[in-house]
Amino acid sequence: MEILASIPSPSKGELDLFGLPLRGYAFAIIIGVFVAVWIGGKRWVARGGKPGTVADIAVWAVPFGLVGGRLYHVITDNDLYFGEGRDWVDAFKIWEGGLGIWGAIALGGLGAWIGCRRRGIPLPAWADALAPAIAIAQAIGRWGNWFNQELYGRSTDLPWALEITRSDGGRVPGTYHPTFLYESLWCIGVALLVIWADRRFKLGHGRAFALYVAAYCVGRGWIEYMRVDDVQLNDVLGLRFNVWTSIVVFVLAVVYMVVSARLRPGREEVVEPDRDGASSDEASSDGASAGADEDADSDKVELSKDAGASSDTDAGTDTDAEAKDEAGSAKS
Repeated sequence: MEILASIPSPSKGELDLFGLPLRGYAFAIIIGVFVAVWIGGKRWVARGGKPGTVADIAVWAVPFGLVGGRLYHVITDNDLYFGEGRDWVDAFKIWEGGLGIWGAIALGGLGAWIGCRRRGIPLPAWADALAPAIAIAQAIGRWGNWFNQELYGRSTDLPWALEITRSDGGRVPGTYHPTFLYESLWCIGVALLVIWADRRFKLGHGRAFALYVAAYCVGRGWIEYMRVDDVQLNDVLGLRFNVWTSIVVFVLAVVYMVVSARLRPGREEVVEPDRDGASSDEASSDGASAGADEDADSDKVELSKDAGASSDTDAGTDTDAEAKDEAGSAKS
């Protein structure tokens, strides 16, 4: 029985979907987004939100995130698109790979803030619900790098080594550490960690999202350190730029968790206010007023009946008195 000595790479970066060619990188991102919205929607409803809210806000967050991720990549690796012999139009070919998670989170957060503000929802609560879902989306999206034969590490002969067969773009065919796979597995672990911690400690006010960010940064730091692909900011004070970014973002996430826990302990009681509450109150008020009017009318009817009965009694008394007087007059 032959044992698999390495992980083979796809011969091409496209999938045939019902006869239509679809870039594997784009396919992985699309699947990741749909899974994230599905998981995030379930968590949002479990926190007291309404079905469909996560998808509505994702309409804002996802496009912003894609633009932000691409901008981060192009800015930090601008020589790939604006250097000598390069074509700047390639900067728009997102399907060929190249998304920076930090830019995606930053600009995607801006889009989510816009969507949350339009719905009257606190952004930290929404981010907490989406935290593990985003990690799962990253785990799926990383397989897009497998289709493109990119983001691999140092050369190795381990049984799970990634086989690179292409020689363009500075690639050298051989077997390497599959850093895309390491990060995919790490993201799954991060998602499970956030789900466990959220259930155990009732994280709220953005702390579940901060935990996701901190945990992801730990993994991204050592995985980034293993990569050998050439990037523009490959050596910044002895480390790759993305390693420094991971360190800084990790510290900020931990500080936020500590400060937030002291200032706003516990979890939000209401994550999505009922926008129909005002109309419901008005309806109740109208109902109460109508009931009061009916009671008043009923009282009036009863008073009228009493008055009528009293008048009939008085009339009867007067008639009897007159009859007695006439009888007395006749006797006399």
